[in-house]
Amino acid sequence: MSKIFPKSANRLPLQIIIFLIVVAGVVTAAVNYYATPKYTRVGYAPVQPVPYSHALHVDKLGLDCRYCHSNVEKSGVANLPTAQTCMNCHSQVRTDSPLLAPVRAAYQSGEPIKWVRIHQVPDYVYFNHSVHVNRGVSCVSCHGQINQMETVSHAKSLSMGFCLDCHRDPQANVRPLDQITNLNWSPDQVKIDGKSHAEWAAEFVKNNKIKPPQSCTGCHR
Repeated sequence: MSKIFPKSANRLPLQIIIFLIVVAGVVTAAVNYYATPKYTRVGYAPVQPVPYSHALHVDKLGLDCRYCHSNVEKSGVANLPTAQTCMNCHSQVRTDSPLLAPVRAAYQSGEPIKWVRIHQVPDYVYFNHSVHVNRGVSCVSCHGQINQMETVSHAKSLSMGFCLDCHRDPQANVRPLDQITNLNWSPDQVKIDGKSHAEWAAEFVKNNKIKPPQSCTGCHR
């Protein structure tokens, strides 16, 4: 047999074992990284420096989304509130709360509050908030029922398939512009100008010439 197989073949079993161990390690590491909620984002709810409750501020107190995210109608990015925005109320409300110490410190120092970003698309994806908001797409379409969240979590996948589903059928996600920040609004609750939501949405999309791109270049620029 030595004339058929070279001596180097004796090392082959060991090499195969080492190769399988390396592959198993790479696969395990990849699954641990890419299959976690932090990467897939759905369910991702990191601890924030300040435990801000949307359920309290938005749902109970009726705070408008645009009070904190003030540029969402005119900017491609939904800005986060500054310490000054928080202190507009909390200079008088819960002024000694230890939970608000980071806000007071940021206000005094001028440094931004170090919020942990939750909703994020890859760098190679172009997304503009103002375009969507000004065409009747509400916060809940992409962020879920955020007004009922004690702790904000990533509710929707924001995958390419998720975006394309909406771009192929925009009528399902548009609503009257004056209801964009009414996060409890439902198309089944009321008639819109005497029409069902489906009838109204079809006219709205047509009249506003809403034709979301479905080609690669629409979102990958």
